[in-house]
Amino acid sequence: MDQVITRKGSHGHSTNLVGLPTGLLGSPAFNDLPRPLHISGVREMNRGLFQMLGRSDGRHEAADAFSKYMTAMFGIDPEQRTTVEPAGGIPRPYRASFIRLLLGWGYDSNSAEGAVLKGWVESRFGLVPTFHREPIRDTDSPAWDAYVDQKMASKFHNNSIWAQLDILYEYCQWAITSGTAPLGEHITLYRGVNSFEEHQIVERLDRRSVVMRFNNLGSFSSDREVADCFGETILTVRVPTVKVLFFNALLPLYPLKGEAEYLVIGGDYRVTADKI
Repeated sequence: MDQVITRKGSHGHSTNLVGLPTGLLGSPAFNDLPRPLHISGVREMNRGLFQMLGRSDGRHEAADAFSKYMTAMFGIDPEQRTTVEPAGGIPRPYRASFIRLLLGWGYDSNSAEGAVLKGWVESRFGLVPTFHREPIRDTDSPAWDAYVDQKMASKFHNNSIWAQLDILYEYCQWAITSGTAPLGEHITLYRGVNSFEEHQIVERLDRRSVVMRFNNLGSFSSDREVADCFGETILTVRVPTVKVLFFNALLPLYPLKGEAEYLVIGGDYRVTADKI
């Protein structure tokens, strides 16, 4: 990792919707000793969902309750996830959904869908992206402008998409803390890389370990062998589960299953790097 330039600076905005300073939220100290995180007002505004979840018996029943609630609230049942014209030739309206965003992310995290997801993290957690198609050095740059154009695309903001992601995050955290999908306080995850263009080294700890600033949202795998397929260097990270937005076992039907993928909110993490 000698080619990487050490970089420091602000994590992002001074305000967020989780009630902790953004600098703390993005720090290794928070990752070591995490606190519960909740997006302001989401559980209160969706009390019916969490009452149903509280009565559910096991992961599959909880996932079914979540899916039915999202269908009722946002009209994202299977027939409405596509713009293909049904029999009779009457086109269905396009409805943005968290499922479409996860699918787009799965194909390319630097897609327009990826920009919307990174924009949601920026809005709710205050952490700005460090990379979208190219490094984002500051907010007065063509890279930032291109990211903003994509994250605010009207195509993805016609169905309260950030509210959908708020509920998805809170459902994920409910599943973790209720024992429905027990992960504990931390989980060890892996990421395979060939280039460090997306990552900023904040501090070198020893020959193999650094503090690395990850993008405000990133993909990791719980399977070391899967991570081996994506790069010659494997990053090993101990992630607090309060920073997990989505993971492979959360829902029975989801786009990221094949790679045991976890979507993790970023910031500065202690990382161990190993060559394959």
